Amino acid sequence: MEHSKGIIRKVAGPLVIADGMRDANMFDVVRVSDKKLIGEIIEMHDDRASIQVYEETSGLGPGEEVVSTGAPMSVELGPGLIGSIYDGIQRPLDDIMKVSGNLLKRGVQVPSLKRELKWEFVPTAKVGDMVEAGDIIGTVQETAVVTQKIMVPYGIKGEIVKINGGTYDVTETVAVIKTSDGEKELTLMQKWPVRKGRPYKRKKAPNKPLITGQRVVDTLFPIARGGVAAVPGPFGSGKTVIQHQLAKWAEADIVVYIGCGERGNEMTDVLNEFPELKDPKTGHSLMERTVLIANTSDMPVAAREASIYTGITIAEYFRDMGYSVALMADSTSRWAEALREMSGRLEEMPGEEGYPAYLGSRLAQFYERAGDVVTLGKEGRDGALSVIGAVSPPGGDISEPVSQATLRIVKVFWGLDSNLAYKRHFPAINWLTSYSLYVDSIGGWFTENINKNWLTLRQKLMSLLHDESELDEIVKMVGMDALSAPDRLKMEAARSIREDYLHQNSFHEVDTYTSLKKQEMMMELVIGFYEKSKEALDNGADVEALIKMPVREAIGRFKYTHEDELDKEFAEINDRLDIEIANTLKKEEF
Repeated sequence: MEHSKGIIRKVAGPLVIADGMRDANMFDVVRVSDKKLIGEIIEMHDDRASIQVYEETSGLGPGEEVVSTGAPMSVELGPGLIGSIYDGIQRPLDDIMKVSGNLLKRGVQVPSLKRELKWEFVPTAKVGDMVEAGDIIGTVQETAVVTQKIMVPYGIKGEIVKINGGTYDVTETVAVIKTSDGEKELTLMQKWPVRKGRPYKRKKAPNKPLITGQRVVDTLFPIARGGVAAVPGPFGSGKTVIQHQLAKWAEADIVVYIGCGERGNEMTDVLNEFPELKDPKTGHSLMERTVLIANTSDMPVAAREASIYTGITIAEYFRDMGYSVALMADSTSRWAEALREMSGRLEEMPGEEGYPAYLGSRLAQFYERAGDVVTLGKEGRDGALSVIGAVSPPGGDISEPVSQATLRIVKVFWGLDSNLAYKRHFPAINWLTSYSLYVDSIGGWFTENINKNWLTLRQKLMSLLHDESELDEIVKMVGMDALSAPDRLKMEAARSIREDYLHQNSFHEVDTYTSLKKQEMMMELVIGFYEKSKEALDNGADVEALIKMPVREAIGRFKYTHEDELDKEFAEINDRLDIEIANTLKKEEF
């Protein structure tokens, strides 16, 4: 095939303008100069192409050659993805290091999936079977935790005429399918253009929660399986820790973590921590079900823009196998800054705060690729892709364009608050500003599977926290003593919710994860204390005596109870609560 060739006319940072590219297409990948730098066409005028280069362009000059590959920016999907660490355009960082040493050299070409690795292919289909796109023809045990299902690529339909089990690398033919266009050879690997969402049969309504074991999330602001959430917060408020907790504990089979424009040392922490983290569900390393994409803030800007698409395409591939996938994007603000820089170099008309006018639609295109879907293929598996995007607004001001555009798209907003973080209250999710629009659609799941009173208990918690914020204004002006006894009790109950329920220590072996059964018991204890005390107060008990009951310490420490002791401990605390409340009433009688 004749590739389109052009000549560089202008270089402006990561943007290269080349003439003579009439036969090239939008979004084609090109090789720039004799250094073979990788780039992508993002604009065409007559025969002049604007190319964003994914590598450092210093030293390039007019007159050098540009060659189109004739194919869009694509990722390789197949065995070898899990446990890999890629840059923004799916180049494996460990392989680049072998070629170029510790410092990234330009123009390095290494395959995304390792060609030297052999995989054991176990066929599940046989000769004579009629197959279509999405059907599984066999499996490869990729890690101890993940079985990769080898699927028929999109656009292929026909009869299997040859299929053999055995050991193969990702480029060798494992099956031959006779289609209306002739015979097609299938390998363990398929390619997919990153800017195009992978197809599915249909999207389902979100009606199941993605359980995370984080109390403030599961109880107050739950995210649906296949849902989207935004975590905006200022510097130091714990965005990255929350994403680590969700990666560790969320009920997902596969985790894709994109470090998009983050600090190098934060990415180093992730790369060092994830291999050492024990996956609580399997006992193996968390890396055995994780794909990492590391694109630090000092890497070229254009690749940062691509990293988000690379990550979500890999996530969709595992979703198509019928897995539940959680994608963490940290952070979409840095991605939007890359868009802004490229848009400025293209001399496009800027929108708000210099961001391009299409910022909102690009964000929507990204988040819309999440969902709980029925996959392609005759049997149609259930797969889910949940997306959690961190947003880093400058100075923590969420009225800026990226936060606002994100909030218009996502249904869950976990607003991080630097004041809570300074008070060492983690997770620092502000319960007054955060929200989840999934509560109505997934509330039924909680009432059916956990407790019929779940939504009532949640509502009582929220009401107490809102009442506390109103009373807080009075306390600041005139002091706690000015409050009536019922209001004093309300303030104490809200303090108990904040300190005993919402505060969760991610580094404590028991408190780091709370099952839904335990969350429901903790809610019952905190609300039980408030309602029984309120009744005692109406019957003449002293508010100070109620506040100082020793049982409150036991209620607070219930979160450190092991799962197998929950029922016994819960019953004991409830009995103690009844006895101590009765004692406060007896004292009043004398």
